[in-house]
Amino acid sequence: MKTHCRPQRPTAARCLALAGATLALALALLSPGPARAQTEAVPPPASPPSAASAASSATAGTAFEVIAATPIDIGAPDSPRASLAHYFSAVRNGRWDEATRYLVLAPEQQAHGPALARRLKAVIDDTGWIDLETLSDSHDGHADDGLPKNLDEVARINLTGRTEVLRMVRRTDAIGIHWAFSPSTVNRIDDWYAALPDRWLRDIFVRGGMDFMLLPGPLELLWWQWCAALSLLGLAWLGGSVLGRVTRWVLQRGAARTATPWDDELVASLGGPITLAWTLGLVIFGSRYLMLLRPAHHLIDGLNAAVMAFTVFWALWRGTGVASRQWRDRPWARESASARTLISVGGNFARGTIVFAGVLAVLSALGYSVSGVLAGLGIGGLALAFGAQKTIENLFGSVAIAVDQPFRVGDVVNVDGITGEVENIGLRSSRLRTPDRTLISIPNGKLADLRTESYAARDRFRLRTTLGLTYSTTHEQMAQVLAGVEKSLREHPHIWPDVVVVKFAGLGASSLDIDVVAWFAVSTWGEFLTCRQEVLLAIMKVVQDAGTDFAFPTQTVHLVKAVQA
Repeated sequence: MKTHCRPQRPTAARCLALAGATLALALALLSPGPARAQTEAVPPPASPPSAASAASSATAGTAFEVIAATPIDIGAPDSPRASLAHYFSAVRNGRWDEATRYLVLAPEQQAHGPALARRLKAVIDDTGWIDLETLSDSHDGHADDGLPKNLDEVARINLTGRTEVLRMVRRTDAIGIHWAFSPSTVNRIDDWYAALPDRWLRDIFVRGGMDFMLLPGPLELLWWQWCAALSLLGLAWLGGSVLGRVTRWVLQRGAARTATPWDDELVASLGGPITLAWTLGLVIFGSRYLMLLRPAHHLIDGLNAAVMAFTVFWALWRGTGVASRQWRDRPWARESASARTLISVGGNFARGTIVFAGVLAVLSALGYSVSGVLAGLGIGGLALAFGAQKTIENLFGSVAIAVDQPFRVGDVVNVDGITGEVENIGLRSSRLRTPDRTLISIPNGKLADLRTESYAARDRFRLRTTLGLTYSTTHEQMAQVLAGVEKSLREHPHIWPDVVVVKFAGLGASSLDIDVVAWFAVSTWGEFLTCRQEVLLAIMKVVQDAGTDFAFPTQTVHLVKAVQA
């Protein structure tokens, strides 16, 4: 019975050895060394693929990726495609003895069959890019490739500047007919393996009994690459933190030499993006020495591009916040409430736009079609209009308030019977501080449609009152009161002289009524209250000096004695 070599599980002693090897490996990754060249195998000559084959090969990766992720039609069970797929399945799971079935071994090579199968896998990992869809799914192989019958070329690899050919032959063993790597290919495995830049590392793991580290794990990363990548991330974050602090210190020294405060605040706000940028740079530099498989290499490149896009838009988001705060603190903005409101709303819109563009950039870097995302947004526009109707309404309401400016931050307004001071105008709602010091939030969409009365927009305040004098007031006293009230109004320093009305209005039910209308040229409600108090006190003095008095509601009841018949 044939036994299979399974991946060895780590024991406690091996874990300790692995920890030491990981630390040494992390240090080696940051030292100068040969970077693996990314070469692409030339597919063997073949007839034009079918439409389905072309569509699937456009997304196909290495054989490892295909076997692990996307099932494919391997065709006839004794075809080159099926045999190579079985070989990849065996070496992927560490079944080296089983993989030797797909090598044509000479008698003297039988004892080294598992090692040769493992080394051929390493050669294909480092140099090859074999797409199973390009291989023949017929038991006879390619018939029009110009090669002898029962011989197929499966790939060409570029190793140390020369092109090498991988070929398979049709053979029969006790199990049945299959295809195996030809003797000429098997004889070259040791020479190809000796030229690999990571041979020394693979030999360390094999001699140390940790050959499971050479097997692929999640995301097509070998297990040793996972350990090295985690160590690299830790070292890169540590180095990025140190370099980020140094960079901020240098930038702060430069910003301190300028008289403007915005650059100091900008440098202080960019601490996170600077640290992340340095960390990303160290990761990109160190990942060159991880010798990744093609799918993993593409994945890491996509993640690096996504993090780079995130870093750039994070810095833009922070910078926009600094610019918004700096503009609000400018003298011309402090003197204009409308300018502060417009800057606040504009800053919120700018940051929202940056977030949206950043999400699209990250998705694009990860390989998603941005045009598809935008098309999806267009298709989902109707659903968004119904589902987010109130949100969109409030958003456009904030735009209308910012453009039309019916009120500003700091204004005292009356909205739908609610009086308060405007504390904030946001993207969704605005907040009013009532005289009882409570906060009321009103959605901007509703606020834009409501009748809004702004007390801050008044250039003068009106005083209107009715003076009721007693019916005992004489003609001379009435004339004296009318003249005295008008004189006290016109002598007030804040009176608006164009309209001052003091007129005897009529004979009321219990008083002689005088209408008083006047305007005060003040801009705040507090100033008006002071002026009104001063005028009312002056009116009281005028009435007292005239010798009359204010009336109050009275009724006179006449009792009539009944006349007896």
